[in-house]
Parts: sequence; C-alpha cells; structure tokens
Amino acid sequence: MTSRPAEVDVLVVGAGFAGLYLLHQLRKDGFDVRVAEAAPEVGGTWYWNRYPGARCDVESVDYSYGWDEHLQQEWNWSERYPAQGDILAYLKHVADRFDLRKDIDFDTRITAATWDADAARWTATAENGQEYRAQYLLMAVGCLSVPKEIDLPGIERFQGEVLRTYDWPADVDLAGRKVAVVGTGSTGAQVVPALAELVGDLTVVQRTPNFVIPTRNRPLADGELDAVKAEYAARRARNRAHPAGVFRSDNPKLAYEVDDQERHDTYQERWEGGGINFLGAFADLMVDQKANDSVCSFVHEKIDEIVADPKVADRLKPTTYPLGAKRPVVATDYYETFNKPNVHLLDVRETPLDTFTEDGFSLVGGESHEFDTLVLATGFDSFTGALTKMDIRGRDGRHLGELWGSEGPKTHLGLSAAGFPNMLLVANVGSPSVLANMVTAIEQHVEWIARLLGDMRESGRRTIEAEVAAQEQWVETVEAIANTTLWPNGDSGSWYRGANVTGKPQLFMPYAAGIVEYGKALEASRSDDYAGFQLA
Repeated sequence: MTSRPAEVDVLVVGAGFAGLYLLHQLRKDGFDVRVAEAAPEVGGTWYWNRYPGARCDVESVDYSYGWDEHLQQEWNWSERYPAQGDILAYLKHVADRFDLRKDIDFDTRITAATWDADAARWTATAENGQEYRAQYLLMAVGCLSVPKEIDLPGIERFQGEVLRTYDWPADVDLAGRKVAVVGTGSTGAQVVPALAELVGDLTVVQRTPNFVIPTRNRPLADGELDAVKAEYAARRARNRAHPAGVFRSDNPKLAYEVDDQERHDTYQERWEGGGINFLGAFADLMVDQKANDSVCSFVHEKIDEIVADPKVADRLKPTTYPLGAKRPVVATDYYETFNKPNVHLLDVRETPLDTFTEDGFSLVGGESHEFDTLVLATGFDSFTGALTKMDIRGRDGRHLGELWGSEGPKTHLGLSAAGFPNMLLVANVGSPSVLANMVTAIEQHVEWIARLLGDMRESGRRTIEAEVAAQEQWVETVEAIANTTLWPNGDSGSWYRGANVTGKPQLFMPYAAGIVEYGKALEASRSDDYAGFQLA
C-alpha cells in the first residue's frame, strides 16, 4: 500500500450497508469519495458475523435498500428472514452492480485520524500505512462491530480451541466435539441451536436469560415475492412512516383494556406468527409495567410448555428486567434445544464460575466441566467501540476516546460531536439505529448527510460541527425519552446503556422515539440553517 496520502473530498470508514450507500450517493453527487474497509470484502457486520445459525431478525424484503427500483426488482430473496450468507451475497451484488469496488480500499483498517484546523481537513492513517486527507470523515463503522474484551477468569489457561462468533473460521469442523458456549444474547440464541445439531456434547453457559421470540422462518411461498415487488414503493413508504422503520401490524389497544382471554389470545396469535410483530401485541408494552408483566408471564408460560425439565425451564426465564429492556431476541428452536440429550444449561448466577482450567473450567464449590472447544458469544462494545478504539483527535487535540470514556458519548442529533469538525456518524449513538430497521435508519442518515454536504458546497462553507449547548440538550433529550419507557428498567445489563462493558460510562445511546420523530428533528435543523450546528 502506498504511503502517499490519498486526497479526497470524503473518506468513508466502513463498507457495510451504510458505507456502500454513502459511496454510491455521494459519488453520484459529484464528490470524490474513498472508502476504507478493514475486511477483505464488503458487508460490515454481515461479513464478520458468519457463525452457524447467523440470521437477521428483520424480514428479508425489508432488510434491503429501497433507493433503486431496478435493484429491488431484480434481487430475489428466498426466505422470510435472510441468513448471513444471503445478506452478504446481496451486498456483494450491490457493490458489483454499481461498480463500487473501484473506490474501496479493502484490508485497510483506520487506526487514527487528526483534524488539521488550518487546512480544514482530516488526515487518517490505516494500520497498513495508507494515509488519507479528506474534508469530511464519515464514520460508517456500525453499532456492533467491536467484540468485547474477554474478561473470563483464567481463560489464558484453557488449552482447547477458542472460537469467537465474530470472525468465525470457515474451515472448522465441530462434529463430535465437546463444546461450551458462553453467552445467551442474540448471537448465542442463534448459534446454540445450530451447534446442537453438529457437536457431540454442548454446555450453554448463561449469566442472564433472555426473552426469545420464535422466528417462524420459512421459504417464501410461490408468488409471495412477486406480490411484494408489485407494491415495493408503497411498502418502503409504510416502513419509513413507522417508528421502527419497518411496518408492523401494531395493535392500538392497551393490554388491560381487554379481558384476560383476548389478551392471551393476542399474545398466542403473535407468538405463532413469530418475529418482531410479537412486540406490537399491545400499544403499551414498553411504557406500562403491568402490561409488560403480562407479556413476560406469557413467555414464561411458553417456556414451561416447551422445555421438558422444570428446573431448566425456570433457569431460562428472565425475571429481573422487562421484556424489551434488553434487545429482544428472535431465534429458531432456542428453547426446544434444551430438550436435546446432548445439551446442558449452566447458570453462573446460580453457580458462579471460579476459573478456567487447561481442559475446561471449575465452578465455585469445586464442580468441574471439561470440553475441548470454547465458543464465545459474549457480545460487543456497542455503538462507541469502533470509534473509541481509533486514535481520533479533533480541534485543539481533543481525544474522542478520552472524552467519551469519561463523559459518555455525546453528539448533536447523533451526527456530530462538538470539537470534531466534519466528522459525521452514520446510524450510531444518539440516533434510532438499533431500535429500528437498521437499513431504513441508515438510508435516512445517508440521505440527510448527502443533502448537508451539497448545501455546504453550494454555500461555500467548509466546516460543520455540533454546538456544545445543542449537544448537551440532545443527550438530555435522548435520555429523557428513554426514561418515559421501560427500556432503562431492571437489571438487564443492556448494551443500549453500555452496561455490558465494565467501566463504560452509562448513557442510553439509541434515540427511542423512532425514525419518524427523529426525521422531524433532522428536517427542523436543516430548515433552520442547520440549527444546533456551527458552520463556517
């Protein structure tokens, strides 16, 4: 890789859904754009997370771009919920179809970026030595792209094979092995049923149980995809008009304005239907504790119905937080898997882990477990991890990692941080991001950013950054909206607040009012000459 700096208008970091759309849109708008991607291929999250069972919890026909009619007409999805390989194939197709690869530098991990106030440009440096100088630095790094540090006691002593669900090896053969899986979040709930079909013996190490909604995945029926394509424009419009960025048949009724039978029947119907529609069973599930208690009780009943061993069923029931306070998990046959004779559940809150050994681990009290392969599904340093891992230095040498490490991540509108001119975040902290269909949220951000850069060029302005007062107000707004819901409640250890990472400052990071209200805030700023931002 050449050491001569690449001079561009825009440097985009990341070639997932956000980075590819930014490249396409801004290149079309006449900007000189370069994308730096750490992986050897496009895909972002869907390149790295290729563990067995990996699948999206948004329906395939909605988890795709809506900005090109020909693209959405020509691509054929095969299942209701897309598997990782299908999404990656789709993004490769997009990169090829729109000739995006020529402007992407693969195997290029950005490690540092420094703002030059005199030149009004960023200098970014990659691990391989490549440098870039750009007016705008667009961070399309994803919300779940940096795995948590491994903090298991004595893990360095284990002599068996250690696999991380992130960056899963292509050639591993687990047939007949004795395997332990640590982690029962979204990834764990997908990988556990898949591994149970492959391995000889499987021990699932659980700290906090999750509410797991059945996917009810299936092949798309004959004519089903054609019907979607026939009204795709209207479907995309409905998605953008829903707070979650994807149309759900939300029930406007409240959980306790109906009798017990109707409430139970409603939950049952949505459980049978599967997927995120379950969350729309009643309008007040995330704002009224009594309503949420009723849906928690229903899921507990389903666990009792499915899991044969009552002790195992009880261990699988979340009791310390509301359904939805942690990201709801959508998976296939998760609870059913614990009926298999080769699958065992270990609850480390009930019997804590003492230390890993050369051939397994021991529990407090002396009980030992032996296995030859350890699978870590231990989650991510969500939202901020990819940003604070880089050495990003803004105006007057301000260090992003140090600022966010002490105060928590602060932005205005989830787009810009004070002191870091022309660095814009894409569908990350301070915006709806993970509380919505990520593709819809990404499209909303990319299109607003494209208009911003066009307006800047037309007006002759060179820099934009968040005003301090507006930034503080936005952080308070995001927190206040979250506090009107049940999201912050309970002992969930939720990565929405950064509570899953020891020492991380806790702020509620996604904007909980949804993409419609968020879109109004974006347009209000733009129509008022980008109020809340300092332009020069």
